[in-house]
Amino acid sequence: MLYLRQIAMTYQNLMRVWTIVLLAATVLSAQNKAPWKMPRTADGHPDLEGVWANSTRTPLERSPAFAGKATLTDAEAKIWEQKDAESWKELDGTSDGPLHVGKGSAGTGAYNVLFYDMGSELARVDGVKRTSMIVDPPDGKIPALTQQARERNRGAAPRGNNVDNVKNRGLSERCLFVSMAGPPMLPTLYNNNYQIFQTPEAVVIMVEEIHDARIIRMNAKHAPQSIRQWLGDSIGHWEGDTLVVETANFNDQTHIRGSSKDLKVTERFTRYDVNNIVYKATLDDPATWTIPWTVELPFVAAKGPIYEYACHEGNYAIEDILGGARKIEAEAAARK
Repeated sequence: MLYLRQIAMTYQNLMRVWTIVLLAATVLSAQNKAPWKMPRTADGHPDLEGVWANSTRTPLERSPAFAGKATLTDAEAKIWEQKDAESWKELDGTSDGPLHVGKGSAGTGAYNVLFYDMGSELARVDGVKRTSMIVDPPDGKIPALTQQARERNRGAAPRGNNVDNVKNRGLSERCLFVSMAGPPMLPTLYNNNYQIFQTPEAVVIMVEEIHDARIIRMNAKHAPQSIRQWLGDSIGHWEGDTLVVETANFNDQTHIRGSSKDLKVTERFTRYDVNNIVYKATLDDPATWTIPWTVELPFVAAKGPIYEYACHEGNYAIEDILGGARKIEAEAAARK
């Protein structure tokens, strides 16, 4: 018995020694683990190149359910995300299943929920989940329209409801422009992917949906105001490790939330770890809103690649849309 007791004590002592060794190894490993180091290009600036995605369940504007609450704890966010996932699951279908009425053109439905890709979580910035992309004003809402904007829009048929001619239809319906191309670069229902390329002279952002390519000229001057573009004229510079992009000279058809052609957007791209870029954009248009407003959301590293995007829905549907309107007009005229 004494011999067995000695063996047991020896085994216990060995286990204590191994435990101490393992704990020490763990501590040393944690201490020796090199902190993340900002990757840099040959000219010394942060390397933003790669494929990034900004899919998120966080809405642009804060829901009344989260009034006065800009952020959520992980536990609070998980409850909301689970409920949101369950509500969407009810709408899900196969490729020949029911359409999600209300997500597309009014009354006709849209793509199956199966094809939507908005992520599964609320956006996380600074370690916390956000309840709205808008961070300023603090209420998470787009500011009120100015009197000038109200007068500009008074009596004008919404672009998507105007059936006078092809050019009065919505830009996304005609496969010309979507909001995710920006600026500001806001996610939509799917294809929320971007690829960034960098040189000392320019930064190019390739947008998957509608396959636009934003060319940001570094340390340059804006083109004359007489030169107007769909995506505006983007000029970039570095402020420390943050890429700052100022865009102006939009044309008079690119209406971002009702903006005028005098909209100015200031974007800030700050990479803060291997997988995340914090994207912040301020929209300033005194002809449209009473005050500027700012959005902030993460761009998360994605495997890629950026896929070739084909948009034909508007091309196929526009004849029926306008033809149907002419038929309704003819029938109304015949009744007179």
